[in-house]
This record gives sequence, structure tokens and C-alpha cells, in this order.
Amino acid sequence: MKKIGIIGGGILGLSVGYKLVLLKKYSIHIYEKENELGKHQSGNNSGVLHCGLSYTPGSLKAKLSVNGIDQMISFCKKHHIDHDICGKLVVASNESETVSLENLAKRGEMNGLKGLKFLNNQELKKREPNIHSFKSLLVPGEGIVNFKQVMNKLSEIIKSEGGHIHLNSPIKKIINHRNSSTIISDISDNNFDIIINCTGLFSDRTYTSITNEKSPIKIIPFRGEYLKIKNQYKNIFNHLIYPVPDSDYPFLGVHFTRMINGDKEIGPNAVFAFKREGYKNTDISIYDTLDSIFYKGFLNFLRNNFQFAIGEFSSSIFLSSFVRKAKKIIPDINAEMLEKGNSGVRAQAMDPNGELIMDFRIINHNNQIHILNAPSPGATASLSIADHIIKNHLN
Repeated sequence: MKKIGIIGGGILGLSVGYKLVLLKKYSIHIYEKENELGKHQSGNNSGVLHCGLSYTPGSLKAKLSVNGIDQMISFCKKHHIDHDICGKLVVASNESETVSLENLAKRGEMNGLKGLKFLNNQELKKREPNIHSFKSLLVPGEGIVNFKQVMNKLSEIIKSEGGHIHLNSPIKKIINHRNSSTIISDISDNNFDIIINCTGLFSDRTYTSITNEKSPIKIIPFRGEYLKIKNQYKNIFNHLIYPVPDSDYPFLGVHFTRMINGDKEIGPNAVFAFKREGYKNTDISIYDTLDSIFYKGFLNFLRNNFQFAIGEFSSSIFLSSFVRKAKKIIPDINAEMLEKGNSGVRAQAMDPNGELIMDFRIINHNNQIHILNAPSPGATASLSIADHIIKNHLN
């Protein structure tokens, strides 16, 4: 029986481990540096189930998100995990966005989405009386979920099937042999036939430390901040409500989100984070900051997207800037209705030209599999990504 070592105990590492233990062909060990699973990206996202509306047809993201949401919903139903397929509205807030919205619907249909529907004004007002819209698209298949419950169930199944999960286990060193690798951690030394890198925000550094080669991409951390709707104003919206996305960026813009616990939030922005696991403006790592700003690709990105970067940073500092973006969709929203919400950090891969890598990026290197880029909808698509890895990357 081959031994596989998975580095990273977020939803991707757990999904890969889950799919592998069910095959009953491998001995699985998952290493997580923190004292709990999914403490970073996986545990700090919005909990939205994305169905593949906006992704480029034929891309890995498009293929895996469509299959991934179906798998995730089935998993949640089977294991009684909190979720709600509440539907999403995508709203064109001005005349010029209506063409982009129509193209978005065509893209969704090309990706295999069913039930997409443009709403007339009467239909929209019945669902969302406070929205300002020139045109709106109903995406009935999207919803929300408790990803922490998903991860807990994946962990439970992995262990019940004989897999091993090692918490508080940062990797000290990996020694490569001809056909295997030894993982040295605080707990033990283990030899593995295959190593799978699921380290998210540190995927590029993990790649370099294992292979002794320069990573083909650089992870640039972008913090996404949310504002929470105060309880007395929660009725101001009902669905997930999104603006028409800018196709030049992988970020979906400031939107209105229902949470599975009943909370409602507005956000996120996309602010450069001065620490890879930096959830506040005051979280700063000199090493992480210098690693980003001296990367050729990041300098090229800033040069080409300076206005975007300033706008996002402004929304982090000034509440009025954040609210102004939200008012494009719901004009009646104001600062008095809001309080500080959650935040997360997105591991966004960037190439040396400063281009944001939109699609998932998974590569092989000797006996290793590296998930270098799997941002949103990585959580939604995690079970499908695991299938893809087993079918296309596992030797």
C-alpha cells in the first residue's frame, strides 16, 4: 500500500485525503501546522457555494466548479451539514453593465448552468424591493454552507477509514530520495511515496522548499474585509446579491452575502496584505511584505492596476469608500447600518508579468503534486479538485 503525505489541513487537503482513503489503496497522513483544521483560507471565507457562472468556458475552474457544487451539495445532504441553496442575483447597476451581464449569462450557459433567468422589474422588486438595477440575473443554483462542518465531517471520515491527521505539525524538512520523500515534523519522521502540497497561502514556498527550484508563480496575499449588517437592518436584502464582475480581475467586487448562521455581510474588498496570514491592517510581516513588493510581477501589477489598488486600499481605511460601492446596488444602505465584520486572506497566484492567474494551477514534480493556485471557488470545488488530482496527477 503506497503512503501519501498531504501537507495542509484546509478543505483541499481534507478533500484529497477523503477521496484517497475511500479508494482503500493508500495510507494517508495529513499534516497541519495549526492546532485546528482549516484555520486560515478555508475557515475564513464567505461560505458561498459558487456554481461556475463567471469562469472562462473550458477552464479548469469552470469544469470543476460545476461538478464541485453538485458534489458538495450531495455531501451536505448525506451528512446533514447546514446549507441553503438560496439563489444569487447578479445586478447591472448602470446601462453599460447590461451588455456584460448578458455575456455573463451566455458564459454560464456554456458552462452548463441551468435555470438562469433575467428578471423583469416586477419580479425583482418582489424578491428584493431595495435593489437599484438596470437589469438583473437570477442564478438559482448558488447557495451558502458551513464549510467548518464540511471539514469536520471530512476529518471524521478520514480517521474512521484509517487515515491519520497530525495537528500542531509544522514541517521542519523534507528529504527527497530517488522514489520517495521523508517528511520530518515535530511529531515524527515518515517516508512517503507521494507528497501532495495543499498549503494554500504558502504553496509557492512549499514548492521551492521541497523541489529546491524556483516556483513558477508567486502567491500574493489579498485581504478581503467584510462589514456586518446590524441585526435590526437584516431585512434590507434577502438573496446573495453580486455586482457584474470585472473580467480583468478574479475578485467579484463588493457584494451582499447571507451567512449560514443568519448573519448578513457586505464585502469583500481586495487589499494587499502585509502578512500572508494577516487579517487586520496591523498584521505585518517584514519578510512577507518584502517578498511581495520586490517580486517583479507585483511591481508590474501595481504599474498596470494602480487605480484599482488605491481604490481597494481606500475602502479598507475609509468606511465611506466601502459604503459608496455598496450603494450602487442598494442605495438606502448607510454606515449606521453596519459594523465591523469578518476578514479573510486570498492566496492569489501571480506570474512574473504581473498577470493574476485566473485558473486553478496544479503541477507534478517527480513524486510530488503541487496545488499552486486554487482560490475561490476552491472550497466549493474541493471534492471535484480531489477527483481531478487522482485522475490526472496521481501516478
